[in-house]
Amino acid sequence: MPHDLKKIYDAFTADGTFLSGEPYGSGHIHDTFRVETAEKLKDNYILQRLNNRIFKNIPELQNNIERVTGHLNLKLRSVPGSNVKRECLTLIPAKDGKSWITDDEGNFWRMYIFISDHRSYNIVDSPGKAYEGGKAIGRFQAMLADLPGKPLHETIPNFHDIEKRLDAFIHTVKADPEGRVQKVGKEIDAVLKRAEEMKIILKLGREGKIPLRITHNDTKFNNILLDNNDKALCVIDLDTVMPGYVHYDFGDAIRTAANIAAEDEKELSKVKMDIRFFEAYARGYLSETRDTLNQVEKEYLAFAPRLITYTIAVRFLTDYIDGDHYFKIHHEHHNLQRARAQFKLVESMEEQYGLMREIIKGLV
Repeated sequence: MPHDLKKIYDAFTADGTFLSGEPYGSGHIHDTFRVETAEKLKDNYILQRLNNRIFKNIPELQNNIERVTGHLNLKLRSVPGSNVKRECLTLIPAKDGKSWITDDEGNFWRMYIFISDHRSYNIVDSPGKAYEGGKAIGRFQAMLADLPGKPLHETIPNFHDIEKRLDAFIHTVKADPEGRVQKVGKEIDAVLKRAEEMKIILKLGREGKIPLRITHNDTKFNNILLDNNDKALCVIDLDTVMPGYVHYDFGDAIRTAANIAAEDEKELSKVKMDIRFFEAYARGYLSETRDTLNQVEKEYLAFAPRLITYTIAVRFLTDYIDGDHYFKIHHEHHNLQRARAQFKLVESMEEQYGLMREIIKGLV
Protein backbone atom coordinates (compact mmCIF):
# COMPACT_ATOMS: atom_id res chain seq x y z
CA MET A 1 0.00 0.00 0.00
CA PRO A 2 1.46 3.40 -0.93
CA HIS A 3 2.36 5.78 1.86
CA ASP A 4 0.11 8.77 2.52
CA LEU A 5 2.86 11.33 1.93
CA LYS A 6 0.57 14.31 2.44
CA LYS A 7 -0.49 13.08 5.88
CA ILE A 8 3.13 12.43 6.83
CA TYR A 9 4.20 15.83 5.48
CA ASP A 10 1.48 17.55 7.47
CA ALA A 11 2.89 16.09 10.70
CA PHE A 12 6.00 18.27 10.25
CA THR A 13 6.39 22.04 10.59
CA ALA A 14 7.22 22.58 6.91
CA ASP A 15 6.60 25.97 5.34
CA GLY A 16 4.47 25.31 2.28
CA THR A 17 1.44 23.41 1.00
CA PHE A 18 1.89 19.79 -0.09
CA LEU A 19 1.50 19.49 -3.86
CA SER A 20 3.08 16.16 -4.80
CA GLY A 21 5.54 13.52 -3.64
CA GLU A 22 7.62 11.13 -5.73
CA PRO A 23 10.35 8.54 -5.02
CA TYR A 24 13.76 10.17 -5.20
CA GLY A 25 17.38 9.00 -5.44
CA SER A 26 19.00 5.58 -5.45
CA GLY A 27 19.87 4.94 -1.80
CA HIS A 28 20.44 1.39 -0.58
CA ILE A 29 18.87 1.74 2.87
CA HIS A 30 15.96 4.19 3.34
CA ASP A 31 12.92 4.97 1.17
CA THR A 32 13.29 8.58 0.02
CA PHE A 33 10.68 10.91 -1.49
CA ARG A 34 10.90 14.43 -2.86
CA VAL A 35 7.97 16.62 -1.88
CA GLU A 36 7.07 19.60 -4.03
CA THR A 37 5.15 22.43 -2.47
CA ALA A 38 2.48 24.50 -4.21
CA GLU A 39 4.13 27.86 -3.57
CA LYS A 40 6.95 28.66 -5.97
CA LEU A 41 8.94 30.70 -3.43
CA LYS A 42 8.70 28.07 -0.67
CA ASP A 43 11.19 25.28 -0.07
CA ASN A 44 10.66 21.76 -1.36
CA TYR A 45 11.48 18.87 0.93
CA ILE A 46 12.94 15.39 1.27
CA LEU A 47 10.87 12.86 3.23
CA GLN A 48 12.57 9.63 4.33
CA ARG A 49 11.07 6.48 5.73
CA LEU A 50 13.86 5.27 7.98
CA ASN A 51 15.05 1.68 7.99
CA ASN A 52 14.82 0.74 11.66
CA ARG A 53 15.88 -2.81 10.91
CA ILE A 54 19.37 -1.48 10.17
CA PHE A 55 19.25 1.55 12.46
CA LYS A 56 17.94 -0.03 15.64
CA ASN A 57 17.64 3.16 17.70
CA ILE A 58 16.00 5.97 15.73
CA PRO A 59 16.02 8.49 18.63
CA GLU A 60 19.82 8.09 18.97
CA LEU A 61 20.24 8.32 15.19
CA GLN A 62 18.23 11.52 15.08
CA ASN A 63 20.00 12.96 18.13
CA ASN A 64 23.32 12.58 16.29
CA ILE A 65 21.97 14.33 13.21
CA GLU A 66 20.40 17.12 15.29
CA ARG A 67 23.75 17.79 16.99
CA VAL A 68 25.84 17.58 13.81
CA THR A 69 23.58 19.73 11.63
CA GLY A 70 23.13 22.24 14.46
CA HIS A 71 26.90 22.58 14.88
CA LEU A 72 27.52 22.87 11.13
CA ASN A 73 24.76 25.46 10.94
CA LEU A 74 26.42 27.57 13.64
CA LYS A 75 29.84 27.27 11.99
CA LEU A 76 28.50 28.25 8.57
CA ARG A 77 26.68 31.29 9.94
CA SER A 78 30.05 32.71 10.94
CA VAL A 79 31.45 32.32 7.39
CA PRO A 80 30.85 35.43 5.24
CA GLY A 81 28.81 34.66 2.14
CA SER A 82 27.74 31.19 3.21
CA ASN A 83 24.26 29.86 2.43
CA VAL A 84 23.31 27.65 5.35
CA LYS A 85 20.25 26.08 3.65
CA ARG A 86 22.43 24.92 0.77
CA GLU A 87 25.69 24.08 2.50
CA CYS A 88 24.23 22.05 5.37
CA LEU A 89 21.28 19.69 5.74
CA THR A 90 18.37 21.30 7.59
CA LEU A 91 16.11 19.03 9.64
CA ILE A 92 12.45 20.06 9.84
CA PRO A 93 10.96 19.42 13.29
CA ALA A 94 7.73 17.52 13.67
CA LYS A 95 4.76 19.30 15.24
CA ASP A 96 5.48 17.49 18.53
CA GLY A 97 8.98 19.02 18.61
CA LYS A 98 10.90 15.86 17.74
CA SER A 99 12.95 15.49 14.56
CA TRP A 100 11.01 12.42 13.45
CA ILE A 101 7.49 11.00 13.50
CA THR A 102 5.96 7.53 13.63
CA ASP A 103 3.10 6.82 11.22
CA ASP A 104 0.05 4.61 11.79
CA GLU A 105 1.94 1.54 10.61
CA GLY A 106 4.87 2.15 12.97
CA ASN A 107 7.23 3.51 10.29
CA PHE A 108 9.70 6.23 11.29
CA TRP A 109 9.95 9.34 9.10
CA ARG A 110 12.09 12.50 8.99
CA MET A 111 12.18 15.57 6.78
CA TYR A 112 14.90 17.82 5.36
CA ILE A 113 14.82 20.91 3.21
CA PHE A 114 15.51 19.84 -0.37
CA ILE A 115 18.72 21.38 -1.72
CA SER A 116 17.86 22.49 -5.25
CA ASP A 117 20.21 23.15 -8.18
CA HIS A 118 22.80 20.61 -7.14
CA ARG A 119 24.70 17.89 -8.90
CA SER A 120 25.76 14.51 -7.57
CA TYR A 121 27.79 11.85 -9.31
CA ASN A 122 28.13 8.10 -8.93
CA ILE A 123 31.23 8.17 -11.12
CA VAL A 124 33.79 10.99 -11.08
CA ASP A 125 35.01 12.01 -14.52
CA SER A 126 37.54 14.76 -13.77
CA PRO A 127 40.30 15.56 -11.26
CA GLY A 128 38.49 18.86 -10.62
CA LYS A 129 35.44 17.06 -9.23
CA ALA A 130 37.66 14.77 -7.17
CA TYR A 131 39.44 17.79 -5.68
CA GLU A 132 36.12 19.40 -4.71
CA GLY A 133 34.99 16.15 -3.11
CA GLY A 134 38.16 16.05 -1.04
CA LYS A 135 37.61 19.63 0.09
CA ALA A 136 34.00 18.85 1.06
CA ILE A 137 34.86 15.88 3.29
CA GLY A 138 37.94 17.58 4.73
CA ARG A 139 35.92 20.67 5.61
CA PHE A 140 33.14 18.52 7.10
CA GLN A 141 35.63 16.79 9.41
CA ALA A 142 37.39 20.04 10.30
CA MET A 143 34.15 21.84 11.21
CA LEU A 144 33.06 18.98 13.48
CA ALA A 145 36.43 18.67 15.24
CA ASP A 146 35.21 20.87 18.10
CA LEU A 147 31.67 19.51 18.47
CA PRO A 148 30.90 19.98 22.17
CA GLY A 149 29.36 17.44 24.52
CA LYS A 150 29.53 13.71 24.89
CA PRO A 151 30.59 11.41 22.03
CA LEU A 152 28.06 10.75 19.30
CA HIS A 153 26.05 7.52 19.45
CA GLU A 154 27.24 4.55 17.43
CA THR A 155 24.28 4.25 15.08
CA ILE A 156 25.60 0.99 13.62
CA PRO A 157 28.03 -0.56 16.10
CA ASN A 158 31.38 -1.66 14.64
CA PHE A 159 30.38 -0.30 11.21
CA HIS A 160 33.92 -0.19 9.77
CA ASP A 161 35.48 -2.58 12.30
CA ILE A 162 37.19 -5.00 9.94
CA GLU A 163 37.85 -7.51 12.71
CA LYS A 164 34.12 -7.75 13.44
CA ARG A 165 33.31 -7.80 9.72
CA LEU A 166 35.73 -10.70 9.21
CA ASP A 167 34.26 -12.58 12.18
CA ALA A 168 30.78 -12.18 10.68
CA PHE A 169 32.09 -13.25 7.28
CA ILE A 170 33.70 -16.43 8.60
CA HIS A 171 30.58 -17.27 10.62
CA THR A 172 28.39 -16.81 7.52
CA VAL A 173 30.70 -18.92 5.35
CA LYS A 174 30.55 -21.74 7.90
CA ALA A 175 26.75 -21.52 8.15
CA ASP A 176 26.26 -21.23 4.36
CA PRO A 177 22.50 -20.58 4.81
CA GLU A 178 21.72 -20.32 1.09
CA GLY A 179 24.16 -22.92 -0.26
CA ARG A 180 26.16 -20.27 -2.11
CA VAL A 181 29.64 -20.86 -0.66
CA GLN A 182 30.62 -23.33 -3.38
CA LYS A 183 30.10 -20.56 -5.98
CA VAL A 184 32.49 -18.07 -4.36
CA GLY A 185 35.70 -19.95 -3.52
CA LYS A 186 37.89 -17.44 -5.37
CA GLU A 187 36.30 -14.51 -3.54
CA ILE A 188 36.68 -16.23 -0.16
CA ASP A 189 40.39 -16.72 -0.88
CA ALA A 190 40.69 -13.00 -1.74
CA VAL A 191 39.28 -12.14 1.69
CA LEU A 192 41.43 -14.53 3.71
CA LYS A 193 44.81 -13.75 2.14
CA ARG A 194 44.53 -10.05 3.02
CA ALA A 195 42.81 -10.37 6.39
CA GLU A 196 45.73 -9.75 8.78
CA GLU A 197 47.15 -6.73 6.93
CA MET A 198 43.74 -5.05 6.99
CA LYS A 199 43.69 -4.86 10.80
CA ILE A 200 46.47 -2.25 11.03
CA ILE A 201 44.24 0.84 11.50
CA LEU A 202 42.44 -0.78 14.45
CA LYS A 203 45.80 -1.75 15.95
CA LEU A 204 47.10 1.82 15.62
CA GLY A 205 43.97 3.06 17.35
CA ARG A 206 44.35 0.60 20.23
CA GLU A 207 47.98 1.67 20.62
CA GLY A 208 46.88 5.33 20.90
CA LYS A 209 48.79 6.36 17.77
CA ILE A 210 45.69 7.65 15.98
CA PRO A 211 42.65 9.25 17.69
CA LEU A 212 38.96 8.59 17.25
CA ARG A 213 37.36 11.63 15.61
CA ILE A 214 33.90 12.50 14.31
CA THR A 215 33.70 10.91 10.89
CA HIS A 216 30.98 10.52 8.26
CA ASN A 217 31.70 6.83 7.64
CA ASP A 218 29.86 6.63 4.30
CA THR A 219 31.71 9.05 2.02
CA LYS A 220 30.89 7.51 -1.33
CA PHE A 221 31.03 10.32 -3.84
CA ASN A 222 27.28 10.61 -4.39
CA ASN A 223 26.96 11.68 -0.74
CA ILE A 224 28.69 14.94 -1.72
CA LEU A 225 26.54 17.53 -3.46
CA LEU A 226 28.26 19.90 -5.86
CA ASP A 227 26.76 23.13 -7.15
CA ASN A 228 26.00 23.88 -10.80
CA ASN A 229 29.63 24.89 -11.27
CA ASP A 230 30.80 21.57 -9.80
CA LYS A 231 32.12 23.24 -6.63
CA ALA A 232 31.71 21.56 -3.23
CA LEU A 233 28.33 22.38 -1.72
CA CYS A 234 27.07 19.99 0.97
CA VAL A 235 27.77 16.60 2.55
CA ILE A 236 24.60 14.51 2.92
CA ASP A 237 23.45 11.13 4.29
CA LEU A 238 24.47 11.67 7.91
CA ASP A 239 23.08 8.42 9.35
CA THR A 240 26.53 6.98 10.02
CA VAL A 241 28.20 10.13 11.41
CA MET A 242 29.77 8.85 14.63
CA PRO A 243 33.19 8.28 16.20
CA GLY A 244 35.67 6.78 13.75
CA TYR A 245 39.14 7.04 12.24
CA VAL A 246 39.71 9.57 9.46
CA HIS A 247 40.95 6.73 7.26
CA TYR A 248 37.40 5.43 6.99
CA ASP A 249 36.19 8.64 5.34
CA PHE A 250 39.26 9.12 3.15
CA GLY A 251 39.27 5.47 2.09
CA ASP A 252 35.61 5.25 1.15
CA ALA A 253 35.79 8.50 -0.77
CA ILE A 254 38.71 7.27 -2.88
CA ARG A 255 36.89 3.96 -3.39
CA THR A 256 34.18 5.83 -5.29
CA ALA A 257 35.86 9.05 -6.45
CA ALA A 258 38.87 7.39 -8.06
CA ASN A 259 37.11 4.31 -9.47
CA ILE A 260 36.54 4.87 -13.19
CA ALA A 261 33.74 2.27 -13.23
CA ALA A 262 30.50 1.75 -11.31
CA GLU A 263 30.47 0.21 -7.84
CA ASP A 264 28.70 -2.84 -9.28
CA GLU A 265 30.45 -2.92 -12.68
CA LYS A 266 29.90 -6.33 -14.28
CA GLU A 267 32.75 -6.02 -16.81
CA LEU A 268 35.71 -6.26 -14.43
CA SER A 269 38.25 -5.13 -17.02
CA LYS A 270 36.71 -1.65 -16.70
CA VAL A 271 37.39 -1.41 -12.96
CA LYS A 272 40.47 0.63 -12.09
CA MET A 273 41.60 3.33 -9.69
CA ASP A 274 42.62 6.45 -11.61
CA ILE A 275 45.72 7.79 -9.83
CA ARG A 276 44.99 11.33 -11.09
CA PHE A 277 41.71 11.32 -9.18
CA PHE A 278 43.43 9.95 -6.09
CA GLU A 279 45.96 12.78 -6.18
CA ALA A 280 43.30 15.45 -6.75
CA TYR A 281 41.04 14.18 -3.96
CA ALA A 282 43.96 13.90 -1.53
CA ARG A 283 45.05 17.45 -2.40
CA GLY A 284 41.56 18.80 -1.70
CA TYR A 285 41.18 16.79 1.48
CA LEU A 286 44.53 17.78 2.95
CA SER A 287 43.94 21.44 2.08
CA GLU A 288 41.28 21.34 4.83
CA THR A 289 42.77 18.82 7.29
CA ARG A 290 46.57 19.24 7.02
CA ASP A 291 46.79 21.10 10.34
CA THR A 292 44.38 18.76 12.15
CA LEU A 293 45.75 15.28 11.43
CA ASN A 294 48.73 13.83 13.26
CA GLN A 295 51.72 12.35 11.48
CA VAL A 296 50.62 8.72 11.80
CA GLU A 297 47.17 9.53 10.44
CA LYS A 298 48.77 11.15 7.41
CA GLU A 299 51.21 8.28 6.94
CA TYR A 300 48.36 5.75 6.63
CA LEU A 301 46.08 7.77 4.34
CA ALA A 302 47.41 5.91 1.29
CA PHE A 303 46.50 2.58 2.91
CA ALA A 304 42.97 3.71 3.74
CA PRO A 305 41.39 3.15 0.27
CA ARG A 306 42.65 -0.44 0.23
CA LEU A 307 41.17 -1.07 3.68
CA ILE A 308 37.74 0.39 2.99
CA THR A 309 37.37 -1.10 -0.49
CA TYR A 310 38.28 -4.48 0.97
CA THR A 311 35.82 -3.95 3.84
CA ILE A 312 32.97 -3.12 1.46
CA ALA A 313 33.84 -6.16 -0.67
CA VAL A 314 33.68 -8.35 2.45
CA ARG A 315 30.30 -6.84 3.37
CA PHE A 316 28.84 -7.40 -0.11
CA LEU A 317 30.15 -10.96 -0.19
CA THR A 318 28.88 -11.71 3.33
CA ASP A 319 25.42 -10.41 2.41
CA TYR A 320 25.41 -12.50 -0.75
CA ILE A 321 26.31 -15.70 1.11
CA ASP A 322 23.73 -14.85 3.79
CA GLY A 323 20.88 -14.40 1.31
CA ASP A 324 20.88 -10.63 0.62
CA HIS A 325 19.33 -9.24 3.81
CA TYR A 326 21.21 -5.93 4.16
CA PHE A 327 21.74 -4.20 0.81
CA LYS A 328 18.92 -3.63 -1.64
CA ILE A 329 19.53 -5.73 -4.74
CA HIS A 330 18.26 -5.46 -8.32
CA HIS A 331 18.87 -9.06 -9.37
CA GLU A 332 19.73 -12.39 -7.74
CA HIS A 333 23.53 -12.11 -7.90
CA HIS A 334 23.81 -8.34 -7.45
CA ASN A 335 25.79 -8.50 -4.20
CA LEU A 336 28.25 -10.96 -5.72
CA GLN A 337 28.67 -8.68 -8.74
CA ARG A 338 29.35 -5.77 -6.36
CA ALA A 339 31.85 -7.81 -4.35
CA ARG A 340 33.78 -8.87 -7.45
CA ALA A 341 34.01 -5.27 -8.67
CA GLN A 342 35.34 -4.17 -5.28
CA PHE A 343 37.97 -6.93 -5.16
CA LYS A 344 39.13 -5.89 -8.62
CA LEU A 345 39.44 -2.31 -7.36
CA VAL A 346 41.51 -3.51 -4.39
CA GLU A 347 43.88 -5.17 -6.85
CA SER A 348 44.21 -1.94 -8.84
CA MET A 349 45.03 -0.04 -5.63
CA GLU A 350 47.61 -2.62 -4.64
CA GLU A 351 49.34 -2.25 -8.00
CA GLN A 352 49.59 1.54 -7.49
CA TYR A 353 50.24 1.58 -3.75
CA GLY A 354 53.83 2.80 -3.96
CA LEU A 355 52.78 5.79 -6.04
CA MET A 356 49.86 6.51 -3.69
CA ARG A 357 52.26 6.70 -0.76
CA GLU A 358 54.59 9.03 -2.64
CA ILE A 359 51.68 11.35 -3.50
CA ILE A 360 50.59 11.63 0.14
CA LYS A 361 54.17 12.18 1.23
CA GLY A 362 54.46 15.06 -1.23
CA LEU A 363 51.22 16.68 -0.03
CA VAL A 364 51.80 16.70 3.72
